[in-house]
Amino acid sequence: MKYEFRLSRKDGYLHVRVSGENSPETVAKYLKQLYEECRKTGCPNVLIEENLEGAGMDVGEIFGVVSEGSRTVWPVLQKIAYVDVNPQHDLRNMKFAETVAVNRSVNIRVFSAVQDAENWLVQLLQPPQEKP
Repeated sequence: MKYEFRLSRKDGYLHVRVSGENSPETVAKYLKQLYEECRKTGCPNVLIEENLEGAGMDVGEIFGVVSEGSRTVWPVLQKIAYVDVNPQHDLRNMKFAETVAVNRSVNIRVFSAVQDAENWLVQLLQPPQEKP
């Protein structure tokens, strides 16, 4: 159940790269670590770049991890961009995870590319333009 958690501070958000074994326990541990980092830094916006090895979790495991993880995220985590960079994992399962989280009032969006996730976060973090 080892995993690697690398954190870098970007302009307005934290970029987290996670690698290791794909299991509900690993995901729950790194989400807890992410929560603590956001709490410590006061930065509520994150990009999660996940590259966990092994088969993707089934929908029951996904539902359990997301339901549990969604209970305490607000206001510590406010905007989450998520990318699973393991090409063996089914993006439809991650879209299911997104739906479960959104239904629990978590502002998360799943992307297939890191650049798209960064663009979404940056766009959300820009102040609204004043109309002339």
